[in-house]
Amino acid sequence: MIEDKSPYYKYTQANVLENENFKPYWNRSILTDKTVIFNRPGITLLSKETKNTLFIDIAVPNTHNRAKTITDKQNKYQELENEICAMWKQKAAQMIPIVISSTGVIPNSLSQSLTKLNLHPNTYIKDLPKSDF
Repeated sequence: MIEDKSPYYKYTQANVLENENFKPYWNRSILTDKTVIFNRPGITLLSKETKNTLFIDIAVPNTHNRAKTITDKQNKYQELENEICAMWKQKAAQMIPIVISSTGVIPNSLSQSLTKLNLHPNTYIKDLPKSDF
């Protein structure tokens, strides 16, 4: 979506990019007809082709809060999912939480989230080999 090949240190992120297939929003509130309290996911990816919307929210909680954080993110954006399906005439809207604990502990649900985003399976290595030290 970005044609400019400037160095990373000169790049400024735009809040909205768009091409013929996708429209991603980054760090932007979504205005709805009905008041929705949680209307600012980290990333919103609208697929014009499939009429699906993905809300991607990233969190780095303490290790003991991983499961609660995942559940909270899925629950708090449920109302926004319903509203977007109705307003934007989408077939589906889905929250995909990306959660990695502050100590680097990765929940089992991360591989499912990455699969839903069609990211390469080697995005992270689940089991590292044991060290000889």
